[in-house]
Amino acid sequence: MNRLKRSFTVCKAVAFVTYKEWSAYRTHSLVSVFVGPVYFIVQYFIWSAIYGGAGSLAGLEFSETIRYFGASALIGYLTMDFADWNLQMLVRTGKFLTFAMRPVHHRFFALSQKFGHRVLGFFFEFLPCLLIFMLLFRIDIWPQQFLWTVLSVALAFLMNFYVNYCLGMTAFFLVKASGVRVMYQLFAQIFSGALLPLNFFPEVVQKIMLFLPFQYTNYIPAMVWTGSESIGTLGLSIPQAVLLQAVAVGIMIVFSELLYRCSIKRFTAVGA
Repeated sequence: MNRLKRSFTVCKAVAFVTYKEWSAYRTHSLVSVFVGPVYFIVQYFIWSAIYGGAGSLAGLEFSETIRYFGASALIGYLTMDFADWNLQMLVRTGKFLTFAMRPVHHRFFALSQKFGHRVLGFFFEFLPCLLIFMLLFRIDIWPQQFLWTVLSVALAFLMNFYVNYCLGMTAFFLVKASGVRVMYQLFAQIFSGALLPLNFFPEVVQKIMLFLPFQYTNYIPAMVWTGSESIGTLGLSIPQAVLLQAVAVGIMIVFSELLYRCSIKRFTAVGA
């Protein structure tokens, strides 16, 4: 109990400091508010042309697709993460040594930073964008299953962090992890459902995606957000999809710990 209380205290302190630090860049956050609406407008016109007069495509009606992309934009504000970039810079400069000597695991420290950063994003990016969607665009973007949506987005938050942290740990082996980051982002844009819902992919590709982390960061939480009754090629219900997402996050946490133990053995603190 004492250990849990101490961890919570550390997390709260780091998150608060990160929040205050990034508060100095509120203008940047306010500018980024327009990224979501612009992304949504582009998707609206593209999919208006694709649907034409069709009632539904790949099991999705036009209104469902539009709400999916609105949800996807909002989820991006809540799960954005740069853990890989921060970690690789610490490794390259040798400053990771200071964290290796601390009683607090760096991964926990980085996760606490992400909490603080995204709390700021919630107030200065997510909420304004949500109001733009609801009041200006007049779309029904409120989550259909609120509690399941909160849980799914929280799991997407964790999945995105642990995946990016694992990408950052490649710096222990490659010194610079930027190439791995770019490669991952390329695949993530395609297979996370950011560019188009996975319903439009062939069934065999959808099944392969079940064993990769991409859809758990965007597609599943976006489908849960829209209240879809049948998610993916398996036709999962919302509770089943969230359970699968939780299992995927658990596997990613274990993999992250194993990779960390291998990576730390290669750290020399020489810097670059």
